[in-house]
Amino acid sequence: MTKTDFTQRNVGIDLLRALTMFVMIFVNDFWKIHDVPHWLEHAAPGEDFIGLSDFVLPIFLFVVGMSIPFAIERRYAKGLSGESTVGHIFARTFALLIMGAFITNSEARLSPEAPYSIGVYWILMVTGFICIWNQYPKTDDRTKKRIFTALKVIGALILVYLAITFRSTQGNVFGARWGILGSIGWGYLVCAMIYVFTRDKLRWLVPIWLGFVLVCLLGTRMNELHGGVAILNFPRPNFYNDFLSGVLHIGSGSGVSFVMGGVILSIISSRMATRPGRDKLLYTLAAVAVFTLAGFIAHKFWIVAKIGATPTWVFYVIATAIALYALLTFLAQRGWAGWMSIIKPAGTATLTCYLVPYLAYALADLTGIVLPDWFTHGFMGIVNCLCFALVVIGVTWILGKLRIKLKI
Repeated sequence: MTKTDFTQRNVGIDLLRALTMFVMIFVNDFWKIHDVPHWLEHAAPGEDFIGLSDFVLPIFLFVVGMSIPFAIERRYAKGLSGESTVGHIFARTFALLIMGAFITNSEARLSPEAPYSIGVYWILMVTGFICIWNQYPKTDDRTKKRIFTALKVIGALILVYLAITFRSTQGNVFGARWGILGSIGWGYLVCAMIYVFTRDKLRWLVPIWLGFVLVCLLGTRMNELHGGVAILNFPRPNFYNDFLSGVLHIGSGSGVSFVMGGVILSIISSRMATRPGRDKLLYTLAAVAVFTLAGFIAHKFWIVAKIGATPTWVFYVIATAIALYALLTFLAQRGWAGWMSIIKPAGTATLTCYLVPYLAYALADLTGIVLPDWFTHGFMGIVNCLCFALVVIGVTWILGKLRIKLKI
């Protein structure tokens, strides 16, 4: 069996992460414009459709999975223990859940009774995150170490203050709502812990992935032609669904299917690193064809929809992720990916990049800046969002030069 090598940095993963984050910032900015073409948006609930926005989060989850073998194997290569690796996994998950909770709670906006505006909340939130999780430089200077510790304490106090004083427009207090970062955190936790015990053994990982897909197949509502209910249509609440969501944290099975799919692709691509390009192309085309065919067949039983996390959506997204990764890797190997350097910070400082828009929205809230109407409709609205995404990445690059870069 070919030995799996995770010592070399995988440029294809960095490029796919950067592209996905760029598109995520772009589509997340649609809320401020009008007349967005439907193919760019999320499908409506119950709609048999998949728009560009419906690809973003699942492909990002796929990239998270692709990074897991590299991150864990590098820790072992440095001599770090399994116990410390498990602790690291839980620490990263905790950070994602905390950040996800603060962001998701703020989406309900604030009650007039809150002691600050939403703009102030976002600024304090991002400041707290940076103070706690900034990648501080390594140093033996005791004074600097005390300063870094003090900043982390200040950041924690800021978040505690926001959590205690938060009130939504409905008068609700701060709650455990995880959002996008939370879904990433749970998917990462489940699949990273599985990898710790299985390492790169595909004979274990592939059946586990099939199990996740099976959960999705059995628990997703079928189309009206086949009754409009899931195969396992238990009354709610029930032990089965509560166990999947509350104990295993795999929910419908779709999120962990994406993450574990990424883990498996990383292992296969690393083992094939020294194979001829023709072999790689054939394997890629075969994988894309298999998942596309699976999506086509599944579409006869389930609609394709992100809302509802249908198997059809899962298969089509995985096919797209594999194709994009292969294409970007090919471009990088041929030296044809230089044009993507403009969005590189989105792939190397991803978490920072994700938070920068909240600073921009906070600034708009506090200053009362309103975009001209002509810049918020149709084609010009799309240009607006594209420019915003590029500016966000540019700010991320500047922050990196100032040694402000979140790392969990």
